[in-house]
Amino acid sequence: MEDDALAGLREALRRQDWPSAAEAGERISVDSPELEADLADLRAEAAWWLGRLDECIEHRERAFLGFDELGDCRRAARCAVGLWEHHGMRGHPAISSGWLRRARRVLADEPECSELGALLLREAEAAHGGGDLDQAMALATRVVGLARSLRSADLEAEALQTIGRILIDRGEVAEGMGHLDEAMLFAVEGRLSPYSTGKVYCSLISACELLGDLDRAAEWTEATLRWAERHPFAIFPGICRVHRAVVLKRRGALADAEREAARACEELLGSHLGNSAVAYAEVGDICRRLGALDRSQEAFERAQELSGSPCGGLALLRLAQGRVDAALSIVTGCVRGQTSSPLARAELLPVLVHVAIAADDLLAAEGAAAELDEIAATFATPALQASAISTRGRLELAHDDPAAAGTLQDAADRWQALEVPYEVATTRTLLGQALRDAGDEVGALAAFASATAMFGQIGAQVDARLVADGTRRPNPAGLTTREVEVLRLIAAGMTNSDIAAALFLSIKTVSRHLSNIFTKIGVTSRAAATAFAFEHDLVGTRR
Repeated sequence: MEDDALAGLREALRRQDWPSAAEAGERISVDSPELEADLADLRAEAAWWLGRLDECIEHRERAFLGFDELGDCRRAARCAVGLWEHHGMRGHPAISSGWLRRARRVLADEPECSELGALLLREAEAAHGGGDLDQAMALATRVVGLARSLRSADLEAEALQTIGRILIDRGEVAEGMGHLDEAMLFAVEGRLSPYSTGKVYCSLISACELLGDLDRAAEWTEATLRWAERHPFAIFPGICRVHRAVVLKRRGALADAEREAARACEELLGSHLGNSAVAYAEVGDICRRLGALDRSQEAFERAQELSGSPCGGLALLRLAQGRVDAALSIVTGCVRGQTSSPLARAELLPVLVHVAIAADDLLAAEGAAAELDEIAATFATPALQASAISTRGRLELAHDDPAAAGTLQDAADRWQALEVPYEVATTRTLLGQALRDAGDEVGALAAFASATAMFGQIGAQVDARLVADGTRRPNPAGLTTREVEVLRLIAAGMTNSDIAAALFLSIKTVSRHLSNIFTKIGVTSRAAATAFAFEHDLVGTRR
């Protein structure tokens, strides 16, 4: 009778009817240690697919203890590997690490088996995350051989995707994507379990996003979302929605992107805190682009509560809020903490350059731009190259380098080819500033008009102020917009300390602006600078 009951529960799981499996599991009562361990493990599986992670952990820990006491080392190890992942999703890295060590212990005297392969893959992922690519590659390669000898499609596909991601981080993009494509064949052919299918799908899409291959990411995201919606209670629909939000954001569909990311936040909250934090951060960045800074602030705060640390998008929000020093502190910390993946660093470095220029730390901006140039040269993807060139153009503009206009035109063309309107509009805004500095007022106005139209089409408001500043009549004596702001406050009788507080700048930066102003307008005193401001109608106006 007990065997029949468990067989029915197993059949519900095989059909992927997770609610029925959970209901069946609650009705079953057993009185033997073997069946108790079996039942706990099956209940854990149903709870996982229903997104009930705490319940899943409770059942799986009970199953581990049962199998361990029975001496069933392989099934105990399978539970331990699962608990490594579950506690990682819950944001408990120390507990997670302990379960991986326990899996290693219970398999110490076992022959090579699929459970050992699963353990080795998790150790490879840990080594990869820690930046030890050689160790990660050695472990994952061993698993490929083991999977083929055991004829385990799940194990082989997961190992291939792990190797693919390692190769990509090594800069071997074509070979890495080839491994991911091979892993995807198993999924497309329907040879994988639901878990392995989701893992391979998500890995490929994540790689495409890091490399800036939005067309490929969009194609696989739509296919994966359709698959994931057949498992509506698990983590996969939410993760797919985050990926879809990223693609929509980059394509300029900001309102749609916000809806997808907001839905993902709630779907993932009970099952995967890390990905829920990513979803909230996406909401924050989308709202920042829309100009909804209050909503952006709330989303980033929630992301930080869940993840325990800020992200690069928050630095851009702080910059939009005029909190330059806070922005620099945040992005500097993010870059310092990201040591394992050059592609992840490549997402942060343009932010660091942008913020460092605003903070007048051109040395830091130079260093970040140089590193980004190196990463773009190594990976040589169109998106990374466009990012590096536009970042270099931003820095040249800050240095008043005449080459800025040509660099930014090249960057705008590259972004246009990639069909990412926000990046195109932002770069054209910078291009307009560079053309104006070069004396090409007609070209500058054309660039500003194009940027304004594109920002309007996608509903973005973050850089609208910059465009508005650029379209105003040129400042006298070649003064920059910031220098006009400083001069206006000088004319109002404010001290350097007062100006620094009002503009969220350091006193050192204000002093540098003051020196530049005096040189450009040919005066040597604050009184003469004040007279110049009144003569040129700069006081009490917004240019």
